[in-house]
Amino acid sequence: MNVYNEAHNLAQAIKECEEFKTYDALKKKIDESPELAKAVSDFQMMQMQTQISQISGEEISQDVMSKLQELYGILLRDPVAAEYMQAEMRFSLMMNDVYKILGDAIGQTMPGMSDTE
Repeated sequence: MNVYNEAHNLAQAIKECEEFKTYDALKKKIDESPELAKAVSDFQMMQMQTQISQISGEEISQDVMSKLQELYGILLRDPVAAEYMQAEMRFSLMMNDVYKILGDAIGQTMPGMSDTE
């Protein structure tokens, strides 16, 4: 068995799964509107920075959390953005499951995942 061929097969299966197709189609819709794409990107950047700070043990201010919740609320008012955020979450959960399956199969925990997940 060639590991690289199997990896390519897995990548193809992921590209053909409904979670990815939905996510990809909605991402393209988001990108059609520069304003919406920027709003989503700004939210994702702020969310990522907040998560990195939390992982680093930094205290997250109430102002930052309020701003993040406000941006999320604004995005959810747009049907395309709301659908995209849900699709992104479903795709991310599926990918986390794939990483966990791979880690379990080789007896290793993948980076960023705990044994209790």
